[in-house]
Amino acid sequence: MERRVAHWKHLDEPERDLLGEYTGELIRSKNWEAARGFALTEEMRLLIAAQAALLILGLSFEHYREVGAIIVHPTTVVLTGERGSSVPGLMTDAPMPILGEAAHKGPILIAWDAVAMDVHHPERGHNVVFHEFAHKIDMLDDVVDGTPPMARSEIDRWVQVCTAEYERAQLGGDDLLDSYAGVNTGEFFAVATEVFFDRPVEMAEQKPDLYDVLSGFYRQDPAARVTGTPR
Repeated sequence: MERRVAHWKHLDEPERDLLGEYTGELIRSKNWEAARGFALTEEMRLLIAAQAALLILGLSFEHYREVGAIIVHPTTVVLTGERGSSVPGLMTDAPMPILGEAAHKGPILIAWDAVAMDVHHPERGHNVVFHEFAHKIDMLDDVVDGTPPMARSEIDRWVQVCTAEYERAQLGGDDLLDSYAGVNTGEFFAVATEVFFDRPVEMAEQKPDLYDVLSGFYRQDPAARVTGTPR
């Protein structure tokens, strides 16, 4: 992980120990599958699991209780067949290339070539592992609405801040949050999670309210890890 995971250098020793514990538990307790004859190595499992583990350092391993199978594809997956579109109430059968997918009560799909790029380049603010595992956290209350289970005292501010940022994203995104954050509230949470962990300093500076509610939920301060100055 020291050699391959860019976030490793920002973690202190207790965080590294916990990351190692959760990484190992993900590798041991989840069903890993390789699609289309792909050769899934132990290093691939390690890199995917380590990134997923980073999200729950301030939470608990129980937050991944609904993660059963992790299916790794060599590259982009093209979805076919009729399915819901980005417009509520409308269906589409247009082919759609995806880098990952998290099914409610189902598996997580991950494209390995995207993982290999993301793990070395957090400055891009895109991370398919963060994105899909954030969806699984959001799904814990069986409602995919961008509001994961949290203390009642946190919900009002969470909804206020995230609704305002989601509405901005619907207008076309900005330099920090990809326009995909405006597709629906579930995608907003997943995209915001990517940026929170990969570009925390920029989020803390440009969107301090969003950073604060994400920091409160995840119980982590990744910007402070990078700068050495707690908020």
